[in-house]
Amino acid sequence: MTDRRTLEIAALLDERRGYVVRGLSGRIAAVDAALATLGYAASETAALDNAPETAAVPRGRKRRR
Repeated sequence: MTDRRTLEIAALLDERRGYVVRGLSGRIAAVDAALATLGYAASETAALDNAPETAAVPRGRKRRR
C-alpha cells in the first residue's frame, strides 16, 4: 500500500504537468515549492517571467451601427 506522501507527490506532479502544457510558469513554481516541502525535487524548473496569467481571451470593441 502506498503512503500519503507518495500520493501527494503524484497528485502534485499531475497538477504540474497540466500547468506546463498551459504555460503557467507562476503556478509551476508554486507546485515546485510544494514538492520541495515534501522532499521531492522537480526535474524541470519553471522559467519565471513577468507576464500576467490570464484565462480570458481579449476581445475587440463592438462596432456600432
